[in-house]
Amino acid sequence: MTLPLDYLEESPSQTAGPYVHIGTNPNWVEITGVWHDDLGLVLVGPQTRGERILVEGRVTDGAGTPVRDALIEIWQADAEGLHPSPAETRGAADPHFAGWGRQPVGAEDGTFRFETVRPGRTPFPDGRLQAPHITVWIVARGINIGLHTRLYFGDETEANAADPLLNRIPEPERRATLIAERSERDGLPVFRFDIRLQGERETVFLDM
Repeated sequence: MTLPLDYLEESPSQTAGPYVHIGTNPNWVEITGVWHDDLGLVLVGPQTRGERILVEGRVTDGAGTPVRDALIEIWQADAEGLHPSPAETRGAADPHFAGWGRQPVGAEDGTFRFETVRPGRTPFPDGRLQAPHITVWIVARGINIGLHTRLYFGDETEANAADPLLNRIPEPERRATLIAERSERDGLPVFRFDIRLQGERETVFLDM
């Protein structure tokens, strides 16, 4: 019996499996000829406006062991707080900024690294300004639904203190899991953001 056309059954739940990198980043796993460059590896170019930064980190499990087959995506506003999206209604975003990046973690140590720009502040649904942040999405074998979290910048103390989402997390030690601490390398700001999937200092994940 066929189903009515206005009704679709929910698809069975699936994990990402061990082969997600083949489908999303074939060149990363040395499968060439699918496309010239893997999508999402480059966010900025010579004409991109804003302060260049590096975001680095590592994905670990509950035992502190690196997760070697995770895939990280980041989404963010440009330096003026505008999203490069057709849904952006506040103005035109920087056409030289992708606003989205994707990268498999290092197969040996679970690390990732993105070169991007510091995002501007964006409005919360009620109009209050949010602190500069980057949305982070994690998927790996054994994760049925991708995990969402946020990266906030450790040198944005005043903006972080007033951020509507951070203020919904009452425990200071839990809020701290979303704060990337700043260092510098060759004059470039580097923000360290480690993602802990379980256990002590587990990263706060968001229902989005």
